[in-house]
Amino acid sequence: MTQQPPNIDEMNDRSREVFRRVVEGYLESGTPVGSRTLTRDFSEKISAATIRNVMQDLEFLGLVGSPHVSAGRIPTQLGLRMFVDGLLEVGDLDGKDRETIDRTLTTNDQDVTSVLDQVGQALSGVTHGASLVLTPKHEAPIKHIEFVSLSQDRALVVLVFGDGHVENRVFTPPPGQTPSSMREAANFLNAIAAGHTLSELGSVISREIKARRQEIDTLAAELIADGFALWENEGEATERLIVRGRGNLLGEGENESDLARIRTLFDDLERKRDIAQFLDLAEEGEGVRIFIGSENKLFSLSGSSLVVSPYMNADRKIIGAVGVIGPTRLNYGRIVPIVNYTAKLVGKMIADRS
Repeated sequence: MTQQPPNIDEMNDRSREVFRRVVEGYLESGTPVGSRTLTRDFSEKISAATIRNVMQDLEFLGLVGSPHVSAGRIPTQLGLRMFVDGLLEVGDLDGKDRETIDRTLTTNDQDVTSVLDQVGQALSGVTHGASLVLTPKHEAPIKHIEFVSLSQDRALVVLVFGDGHVENRVFTPPPGQTPSSMREAANFLNAIAAGHTLSELGSVISREIKARRQEIDTLAAELIADGFALWENEGEATERLIVRGRGNLLGEGENESDLARIRTLFDDLERKRDIAQFLDLAEEGEGVRIFIGSENKLFSLSGSSLVVSPYMNADRKIIGAVGVIGPTRLNYGRIVPIVNYTAKLVGKMIADRS
């Protein structure tokens, strides 16, 4: 289960000030922040020893950590989450950044995908991160899907629709994906996609996940009843089947076969969850969202964050998303207004062209 950060309002002024300065100092420099650094420009006269005591309390709460015994502190993922939710001050959009983004939408290019590709390049350029652009969904039934690996962190998805429309989209695949795993994902999607639109495909995958889960539960129940296995963290998101005394099963061919089947089902379930999460990304609600580190498994690169916002058409329906992927020490106060402005601008462009 994901640990919840403490309530920022329950912290006293001194703890809140120390925490804020540690996070802001880390986001600016990328290095641990020490107590002596904080004493130099603190809002009240306070000793380094007092600040160290406050830092120890923050570390006990899981909000900061120390990379080395004698080093200063850096925020943990939990700490960054609390900072973003309760202390982040979002700045105004810089004039130069606004001009760069505006220029991408003043083109006479009538191809929306081409314009959005330019938007992605602009986002990447002004934020110095990787951009994410989820293009509007075509609502005709899907005929065929193909994934093509372009590099370690770039892939192409080719969508062929029943009305003859073809879309090519470049995206960042989940970490660890290989050409063979992409082919496997495409084969799975093609097997269930016929006659369904892209929007409907998410619901179809959800039903497949539920069916797989029921199959796992049935097999697991038999093993648990026989005392061969047990559920760890039963009912929680981190629920996993733990096998006890597996060596005792080596002579039991039937049980060994069941265990192998469960492992295969778990792997299959995780792949389907990855695909479903990608398809659902643009359906999660209006406004900028920030995913830090492992909070977003689709882009759970080590030490990465995703700032993303959906955009809407003239009917106020979410049809796509734009975002920025970068290290957890992103300048969130600057990135959030950039992503927010870009999403609104893209939505207006789509509405005007329709």
